Amino acid sequence: MNERTIAASVGPPTLRRALGLPQLIIYGLVLIQPTAPMPLYGEASRVANGHVVTLILIGLVAMLFTALSYGRMANAYPAAGSAYTYVGRELHPALGYLTGWSMMFDYVMNPIICVIWCSKATVDVVIWFSAANPELAFFARATMPAWFVAYALLFTGLNLRGIQASARTNNLIAGGLCLVLILFFIAAIRHLAQSTAVDAAALTHPFYNPDTFSWKALSNGAALAVLTYIGFDGISTLSEEVHNPRRNVLLATVLVCFIIGVLSAAEVYVAQLVWPEPASTFTSLENAFAHVAKRVGGPTMFVIVTASLVVASMGSGMGAHLGASRLLYGMGRDDAIPKRFFGQLHPRTRIPANNILLVGGIALVGAFVLDYDERGYALGAQLLNFGALAGFMGVNLSALTHYYVRGRDRRLRHLVPPILGFLICFYLWASLAAIALCIGLAWLGLGVLYGGWRTNWYRRPLRMFTADES
Repeated sequence: MNERTIAASVGPPTLRRALGLPQLIIYGLVLIQPTAPMPLYGEASRVANGHVVTLILIGLVAMLFTALSYGRMANAYPAAGSAYTYVGRELHPALGYLTGWSMMFDYVMNPIICVIWCSKATVDVVIWFSAANPELAFFARATMPAWFVAYALLFTGLNLRGIQASARTNNLIAGGLCLVLILFFIAAIRHLAQSTAVDAAALTHPFYNPDTFSWKALSNGAALAVLTYIGFDGISTLSEEVHNPRRNVLLATVLVCFIIGVLSAAEVYVAQLVWPEPASTFTSLENAFAHVAKRVGGPTMFVIVTASLVVASMGSGMGAHLGASRLLYGMGRDDAIPKRFFGQLHPRTRIPANNILLVGGIALVGAFVLDYDERGYALGAQLLNFGALAGFMGVNLSALTHYYVRGRDRRLRHLVPPILGFLICFYLWASLAAIALCIGLAWLGLGVLYGGWRTNWYRRPLRMFTADES
């Protein structure tokens, strides 16, 4: 055994650098979901009077500003922890701690929401197949709690296998979703080619229809458009598990945002051509895209698209679960939260196993709590946005401070994107429902008290970890 091997065996375990740029991009695509606009298509079409493509493209421009800030901060600080790390090192450790605390809503609420959605979608599929047998349909509804447990255990078990195994799972999910999208596009193009209602004017209506266009409607739908991209920030939580993080995290963050934007715009553009009628004609706004798929491919395509949305939500839930464990690990390693539990890595898999198990438990309990009220799912989505947008604002300010203020780089590319990114995120954050703001601010207040207690009311500074980039 040589000296290097002995040193490695004696030292504490560290996160394993096992991901290249392709794996990082696939992780980001699965986390956001290539099918991201499908679940919100019906509601977005209603709010924006059919201009969903325009909403998606506006959201793309808006989120690219924040994606650039994330990528540039990952270049400056290639460490786990994402927004917590960037804000803590660049602005102040206490602000970084509060940013990480608020973002727990984002990272923890996403697995909860995905557990609920996957369980309900699974039950809906079973009910659809058992339409001729009411007793079986009743039994399917009664199994909802069992599905909560099954999906929470699935997310936890897959992430406990290690980062390389998680990457392989992401590859399978991404490949399956791409296949579904290809089948949908082929069926939709065949349907449109046989249709006599599609003319030159109809081809432009998804972008701009003078009969229904309204700037107010687009403004009201802005938050829905941003939901298409929520999750790209999770890429930066894997900075210590990526080869050449200074380059690859920046490229992956921007590329994932761009790819999702273009792909989402294509999906909703084709859907609008296939179903040009008002959103009020959909049987269900929540499952509107599946009804579009049924029009072009019959019941078979309806089932395929619905099943793909379940798989996509599984991928998103597992990705957010993975990101949540890395955020908690980054905070625990700095002893912002108890290091003995949150800052430990499993010696064999070199992953924060304690955090993965904890987030899995929270996802299970949270699913039961939120599902108690029919409005719980919507509230969970609002709380997710509270944490995400708070983190986005902090990262934009950090990028502005690091490059333009302290770095004295007066080029516009270091001034305009972070300022615009901050202003857009603040507008969306302030526009959240009152109950979500109240709960989020109450959670933030609890974080202030807890952080003050652990740091002698912020007189004892936090130690921000420096990653080994070897």
